[in-house]
This record gives sequence, structure tokens and C-alpha cells, in this order.
Amino acid sequence: MAKAQAQGGGGKGQQAQGNNNQKASSKKRIVKVDSYGDAHISATFNNIIISLTNKSGQVIAWSSAGKMGFRGSKKNTPYAAQMAAADAAKVAFDAGLKRVDVYVKGPGAGREGSIRSLSQSGIEIVMIKDVTPLPHNGCRPPKKRRV
Repeated sequence: MAKAQAQGGGGKGQQAQGNNNQKASSKKRIVKVDSYGDAHISATFNNIIISLTNKSGQVIAWSSAGKMGFRGSKKNTPYAAQMAAADAAKVAFDAGLKRVDVYVKGPGAGREGSIRSLSQSGIEIVMIKDVTPLPHNGCRPPKKRRV
């Protein structure tokens, strides 16, 4: 009997925790939307993620090539980046975002396409900055790919 309780046999404690988690997940976060914010574009080799935030860093809208339904190597294309940026921009524009500073990170293919798509969807781009992290010869890089 004691062995069953030690392994989680007492069901009452687990149910109470489960109800608490459901309450926490159903509560929606309230984000203050200004007309001026940031657009963070992370373009990796496998995917592209666009996050539109207010100036304090709270996410207003986000999208990615995977969220738009692209799979595999199609995720890292300029067209997928364009679709993802348009999706995020539409939600943020409806929420009240008008102007953004763009921060681009990573070596992916959809960097320019996503910026163009943001501007075409009605959001004014004030500044574009590349924030790709560059090593000062710190870690040893992975071995080169043999294709």
C-alpha cells in the first residue's frame, strides 16, 4: 500500500494539479499594443520565425514557415518567409501596430522576402538591423558537410 502511494498511486493530489494547470493555460495574456514596435526575424537553415513585439518585448503576433504549412526543405524558401511575414503582419496590423524596427538574425534564405512582405502588408519599416551573432573564434565549428 505504501509502495503504491510513493509511486503516485494517490489520485487526489494529481487531479488537483491537473485542474490548476488547465486554469493557468486558459488565462489569456494581455499585451499592450503601441503603434511602434519591433519585428524580430530569425532565419535559420531549416525554418524562419517572425515575431512582432511591442517595445518592451511582449509578443503581439508571431508566425513561421512551419506554421504556414510548409514542410522540409520548403520551409527555408523566400516564398515561405513571405507568407509567414504576411500572416504575422496582418494580425499585428489589426491589433494596432503601424511602424516597426526590424532585427534580422541568421543566414537563411527568406531574410529579404520577409522584410518586403512586412512593408507590403501596411507596416512601415523604420530601421533594419542585422543582429546575427558572430563568433570571435570562440568554439570549434562543426565539421564541414560532405554533399
